[in-house]
Amino acid sequence: MIIMQAQGVGRTFNGTDLFTGINLEVQTGSRIGLVGPNGIGKTTLLEILAGLNPPDAGQVTLAHDISIGYQAQDSGLDSERGIFAELLTVFAPLIAMEDRMHALEAKIAEPSLAQDQAAFDQTMKQYDQLQHDFQAQNGYGYRAEIRGILHGFNFPEDTWDMKVATLSGGERARLALAKLLLEKHDLLILDEPTNHLDIDTLGWLEGYLKGYAGAILTVSHDQYFLDHVVSEIYELTPSMAVHYTTNYSGYLKRKAENNALAWKAYNKQQEEIAKLQDFVDKNIVRASSTKQAQARRKQLEKMVRLPRPSGAEKKVHFHFAAEKTSGNEVLKVRGATIGYEPAAPMAGPIDFQVNKHDRIAVIGPNGVGKSTLLKSILGQIPFLAGTARFGTNVETGYYDQDQHQLHWDKTVINEIWDDHPTMTEQSVRSALAAFLFDAGDIEKRVGDLSGGQKARLELTKLALRHDNFLILDEPTNHLDINSKEVLEDALADFDGTVLFVSHDRYFINELATSIVAITPTGSDLYLGNWDYYQEKLAEVEAAKAEAAGQQPAAKPANAAAVDYQESKQNQRDLRKVQREVAKLEQQIDDLAKAAEQIQTAMAAPDALSDYVRMQKLQAQLDENQQQSQQAEDAWEEASLKLEEMQDEG
Repeated sequence: MIIMQAQGVGRTFNGTDLFTGINLEVQTGSRIGLVGPNGIGKTTLLEILAGLNPPDAGQVTLAHDISIGYQAQDSGLDSERGIFAELLTVFAPLIAMEDRMHALEAKIAEPSLAQDQAAFDQTMKQYDQLQHDFQAQNGYGYRAEIRGILHGFNFPEDTWDMKVATLSGGERARLALAKLLLEKHDLLILDEPTNHLDIDTLGWLEGYLKGYAGAILTVSHDQYFLDHVVSEIYELTPSMAVHYTTNYSGYLKRKAENNALAWKAYNKQQEEIAKLQDFVDKNIVRASSTKQAQARRKQLEKMVRLPRPSGAEKKVHFHFAAEKTSGNEVLKVRGATIGYEPAAPMAGPIDFQVNKHDRIAVIGPNGVGKSTLLKSILGQIPFLAGTARFGTNVETGYYDQDQHQLHWDKTVINEIWDDHPTMTEQSVRSALAAFLFDAGDIEKRVGDLSGGQKARLELTKLALRHDNFLILDEPTNHLDINSKEVLEDALADFDGTVLFVSHDRYFINELATSIVAITPTGSDLYLGNWDYYQEKLAEVEAAKAEAAGQQPAAKPANAAAVDYQESKQNQRDLRKVQREVAKLEQQIDDLAKAAEQIQTAMAAPDALSDYVRMQKLQAQLDENQQQSQQAEDAWEEASLKLEEMQDEG
């Protein structure tokens, strides 16, 4: 059943269309992700669909008696109640029903009522009906439901009496989402719901949303979340919303396939147009072929021209390159305890080693001190105990998630130029352009930039340093999906070493060669990416269950510890095979061009009369054909492998 339908929806700002002609449909139980480049109007569209603002064109229709819950990006509760008391307000009708039941129980206990049989029977009838309704609406379980939600969103029991107004912005945002889930709307519209959530909470939320009874429409920059929660994607463009019945990874695959087909059809038609036009130009003035030329001209005039497919979206493009090579041992952390007060350490002892070319992710719950660990390694905050020792020729570059390394009052161009005074102005402008800073941006004050622009500016500074050991604190914060994917590729191709903190599971999965998991009592090392880490957690859970004499659960109790086989796609391997296919295709093209050059040389008059030269050219052609056959065989094998992996995904 369709519960919401948008027809021809449009929004205009100052006479300029932000988007037009948006058609979108939400069915009962739908799981929809809304994607599109930054600035396209995703949040604006959500606000229209949620009924907060009317559209400038088109309409949004709802099924009868549909309840919609909307969570704005970074919005939080503002209340003087305690945490638990605030969530109790969701169940005010049940609490009123409970009070009526208690009142009736007191009335039934009165001796005087027993003397009036008719009144007693009537009261018992009311009580029975009330108790039935109370039980049917989970009256005996709503407090347990609140406790479960609070635990899932990482609010310990000793915080439940804290006033909501005293919580941080991130905590109030989490609590707002918790309250929204308890309200059990028919449709949840969520704008970046994964903001402010640590990795464990993200996993829990994914599991909860999978079992949610209503429909879900969400905007998120978290690819892993979109892959595991949604089954439909709408891509917002200026003139339409393109619908894909798949998750985010499937959307990327189908979009690429559709674009390839569109270009193939367009190029084929352009060739046909050129061929017809050439015939017309050559034959229109010839008496013998004028009729044919006129017929071709009419054919051209009647031809429905295919639009030129849109090019790739404008993306950040950069790479990291180290000026010097470090020794094999880059960093050794031994017996480290981190924190600010010796009496209240955050975590420890922490032990791990970083070797050249490692890409190690540091993970752990919020508040355990992941950022503090990086700052202690860099000497910005002293360890409470233990040491961190760098290897030989190690040069560190640091990305600060709080962006304290930027100078708010400088212009963008001077932020770079002051660090690199020997660079020409054109070189500085080119470096900034690679990170999507145009001519209008570079004279802006750094403090006036958006969060995403500041993140890109800090990455610009980092790329220009050419250090061989990058230490990154939440580098994907504020970046859109396209920029994150470019950063993944740049770090994957980096010829140095990377140590990074991130809560972005997709990013960790694509990049990490090892994971250091931090807890208050120490650290554990996992020699693989995020999926490997999940597998190990599942094995631990299964071993615990077996030791306790229980049957291992079919799935881990913690929704964060999802077995990789359930996802049916190893993104890291998939991207590797995609690069291999692209490399082989380029090799085949290069060999074909070389063969054409050899054949042209063989057809030259001087070669035809020179037997020795002809023999050499023939040997080159034979070798070329052999290499081409090998490349084509390898391409066929890699393409089949890629197709199988994509089908599994």
